[in-house]
Amino acid sequence: MGEFDFMINIKPSAAIRKNYNEISELCRHTGEPVFLTKNGEGDLVVMDVETFSRRESLIKLKEKLMQSEIDIQKERTYSVEETAAAMRKAVAEAADARKE
Repeated sequence: MGEFDFMINIKPSAAIRKNYNEISELCRHTGEPVFLTKNGEGDLVVMDVETFSRRESLIKLKEKLMQSEIDIQKERTYSVEETAAAMRKAVAEAADARKE
């Protein structure tokens, strides 16, 4: 398809009032947003909740990965032993909390 891996769906803003079900189905079927225009200019972007949630999760994951890269570059890392010890401590604390 070229530079983009998805087809861009563009509709006039009046279409949302007249064809809500059609636009809703298009969003769910393609998993892509629909761009709404008003007077020929971009106005809104509409997408189904599943696609929105997936994109939000990806954004959060990318942020964590970027922070990890920064931590690695600044040598803010932990050894395997330090990580294992921290995990053992967390498991023990969780087990103690269950007993209470």
